[in-house]
Amino acid sequence: MAAKCGTSVQLPKEVYGKTWLYSYEEDSADVRTYRPNTYDFPASRGRTGFLVKEDGTFMNYAIAPTDGLEEQPGKWTAQGKNIILVELEGSNRPPQTLEIVSATPTVIKIKRKSAEEQ
Repeated sequence: MAAKCGTSVQLPKEVYGKTWLYSYEEDSADVRTYRPNTYDFPASRGRTGFLVKEDGTFMNYAIAPTDGLEEQPGKWTAQGKNIILVELEGSNRPPQTLEIVSATPTVIKIKRKSAEEQ
């Protein structure tokens, strides 16, 4: 299958256009849980997250030195149904593959692998 940027056929529509923050309290062994930034999270020293746009834009949110969120722009490319490859601009991090295991308007479950693990 050819790689495509930003096509709603490749990902569940619930994924797009929301800032998703890591809800580590709900993780399982190999799946990470993310909730919209409007969710009432328990107290935490910071949460990482991301934003996926249909046009192929990806925004990674890392914990900033001041405990806020630091934006790291990037792009995503579809690798198959519910699977995307994420590359961050100007980053030394290898590309990561995200597999959307499940998605609803209030929770996303993701398996994550670095390009080196594939």
